[in-house]
Amino acid sequence: MKYVIVGSSHFGYEAVETILEAQSDAEIHLYERGDKASFMSCGAQSYLEGISKSPDEIHYANEASYKEQGINVHLNSDVIGLDPEAKTITVKTEQGEEQANYDKLLLSPGGYAPKLNVPGKDLEHVYTFRGRDDAETVKARMSDAKKVAVIGGGYIGVEVAEAYVRNGQDVTLIDAIDRFLPTYLDEEFYPTLIEEAKEKGLTFKGNEFVQEIKGENGEVTGVVTDQGEYEVDTVIMAVGVRPDTAWLKDTLAVDEKGFVKVNEYLETSAEDVYAGGDATYVHFNPTGKEVCIGLATNARKQGVTAAKNALGEKVKAPGVNGTSGLAFFDLKFATTGLKDALVDSYDGEVKSYYCEEKVRPAFMRDEDNTVEMKIFFDAETEVILGAQFLSTKDITQAANTLSLAITAKMTLTDLAQADFFFQPGFSRPWNFLNVLAMKAQGKTYGSTKMLF
Repeated sequence: MKYVIVGSSHFGYEAVETILEAQSDAEIHLYERGDKASFMSCGAQSYLEGISKSPDEIHYANEASYKEQGINVHLNSDVIGLDPEAKTITVKTEQGEEQANYDKLLLSPGGYAPKLNVPGKDLEHVYTFRGRDDAETVKARMSDAKKVAVIGGGYIGVEVAEAYVRNGQDVTLIDAIDRFLPTYLDEEFYPTLIEEAKEKGLTFKGNEFVQEIKGENGEVTGVVTDQGEYEVDTVIMAVGVRPDTAWLKDTLAVDEKGFVKVNEYLETSAEDVYAGGDATYVHFNPTGKEVCIGLATNARKQGVTAAKNALGEKVKAPGVNGTSGLAFFDLKFATTGLKDALVDSYDGEVKSYYCEEKVRPAFMRDEDNTVEMKIFFDAETEVILGAQFLSTKDITQAANTLSLAITAKMTLTDLAQADFFFQPGFSRPWNFLNVLAMKAQGKTYGSTKMLF
C-alpha cells in the first residue's frame, strides 16, 4: 500500500505518525512545497521576540527525522494537480513536472495569507505573516523598521504587533471594525484589552478601512485609510487566511469559498482521497454545524482520523469546541465554544453571563487577582455552550475545563457543584468556575459574603 501525504504541517505530521504506528513498513511519500518540513507557525511569535533563537527550533519534524523513520520526503515539491481516476498527482519541482501514483491520498492543501487588494500592496517592506519564509522576513525587518502598521486585529496581527512593540518600534494596529480580537473575546473584555494596549504603547485604530499603501522609490512610506494617513516604513498585512485549493476545484467537490468538502470520515468526493486542515470545515459541538476553525489542534485530530480511515478503519472525526488561548502583553486569555459572534448559529435560545471574580483569597496579597469571565448556556436546559476568560494570572486552563464541560453537555448546576480543590496558594474555597456557574444561575451561596 502506497500512502501519499500532501502537506507536512500539523495534519500531515499526524497522518505520517499514525500510519507508521499501525504499519511500520508502510510506503509513505510526504510532499512539501517548501524547502523545510513541518514548520510550526504557532511558534513564530517566539522567534520574533527572540525566545526561539532560530526558526529551525520551531519544526516538530524535519527532513532528517522523517528519513530516519523510513519516510520518502519530497521537499521543494509543489503538488499542482490530481487525477482521481488514474490515482496520480502532478508535482512541480525545480526539474519540471512529474507524475506520482498513490493507493491512498491524504491532502492538507492549507491556506495562504492574502494581501489587501489596494494600490501599493506590492511595495517593498509590505509583508504577510504565514509560514517560515514570512517569519524570517518579518524578523529580519525588525532591525531596521521604525514605524510599523499592522493591518488586521486577529490573532496573527496582534502577535506581530506585540512583538514589534516589544522590540521598540512605533506600532499602529488597524482594523475595519471597532475592536481587535473580536472573534475570540466579546465586547465586555475590550476595555481591559485596549487599556493594556495603551499602557504598552500599541496604538489601535478601529473602524478604519485601508485604501492605499503609499510609497516612494518602491518602498512603503505610509498607509491611507478612509479616516487618516499614517507615516510608516513597514506594513504587515494579517487579514485572514484563504484555502489554497484552486488546483483542486476541477477534481474534488469544493465550495464557493474554496473549502474542500469532506464527510464525517474526512473522505472527499473522490475515492481513496482524504482531506483535512485549514482548507476543510470541522464539526462544531455547541451548534452541531460544520464551520471553519483553523487551529493546529483541529488539524492534528483530523490527521489521525484521516490516516485511520486510510488504513481501513471507520473512524468519525471528533467534534471540536474551537478552544484557544493567547497572551497579550501581561494579559492571558482563553476561549471555547459559543461567543457573541456565533450565537445566531445556535438552534435555540442562548443566555450569557459576565462577571469578575477573585482567583485567590485576599490574604495571599496578590496585587492583581481578578479574572474576567463570561459563560454561554442554553436558556431552557442550562447546558453549557461556551466561555471566555481574561486575567493577568494564567487562568487559561479554565477554557480547557469548560471545553470538556461543553463536550460532556454539563449544565450550570454541574459546574457550580464541580469538585475543584482549595488551596490558598492556588484558589478559593469556591473555585472561580464554581462561582461563575452559580452567578449565572442567580445563586451565590457563600461566595459574596466571604471577606476574601
